[in-house]
Amino acid sequence: LCVPILERRSAGVYHNSCLVIDENGDLLDVYRKMHIPDDPGFYEKYYFTPGDLGWKVVKTSKLNLGLMICWDQWFPEAARLTAMSGADILYYPTAIGWDKKEEDSLYQDQLESWMVMLRSHSIANGCFTLAVNRVGEEADLKFWGHSLLVNPAGRVLNSVNESEENCMVEINLNEIETQRRAWPFFRDRRVDAYQDLSKVWGN
Repeated sequence: LCVPILERRSAGVYHNSCLVIDENGDLLDVYRKMHIPDDPGFYEKYYFTPGDLGWKVVKTSKLNLGLMICWDQWFPEAARLTAMSGADILYYPTAIGWDKKEEDSLYQDQLESWMVMLRSHSIANGCFTLAVNRVGEEADLKFWGHSLLVNPAGRVLNSVNESEENCMVEINLNEIETQRRAWPFFRDRRVDAYQDLSKVWGN
């Protein structure tokens, strides 16, 4: 079980966190969200502290689970580092949706951008990607659902709609090895030329 929580670390210090609980009910690990947004309806910078535990890969009895949360899913650096730490699947519990005050014409573009981003994580890293997104409405937000599972080649194995739904999908972890042999992106990385990635934007 991956259980997102509001974690109170101390007075005035709160994290957007996710617990990983195994089949025996034992707590395996905790991830604290690293990227904190400030967006209409998502004013998280005013109450969440950025995570301090780094990128997490949790070894379960079945696979290695790479944990991130919501806003983290827009950052390819986070996906790459988590995949390089041994994740078989990148997992994003998510609450993303449309602002009902925006133009309807933006809705499809935003949804497709999100889905393309998740598929690109699988392709670039040769692993599975799973995003489980909230549904329903709250204030001016309509959460768009569309939870999806992507295989290492970027193919959507399963996607649901905007209503609450339970589903089960069987995956074959051997696809990771097959994909990484076909497209060996990790092998061909030029780490000697990536120093500028650590610079603050605009500098």
